[in-house]
Amino acid sequence: MYTIVRMYFDETKPSRTVKTGLTLEQAQAHCRDPETSSSTCTTASAKRITTRNGEWFDAYREATR
Repeated sequence: MYTIVRMYFDETKPSRTVKTGLTLEQAQAHCRDPETSSSTCTTASAKRITTRNGEWFDAYREATR
């Protein structure tokens, strides 16, 4: 199982878990979505995240047991 983690370029902002319990394929599909990075997002909600927190991106990692 995999977890999606939102990472911020501002090192003072801790990363946070966005989704859990995903397969590798689901995690990869999530991270391929342009809305999961401040550099490619276009929706109002994603742009608000950027305004509030600065540059960011979603990454996946294998969940720890």
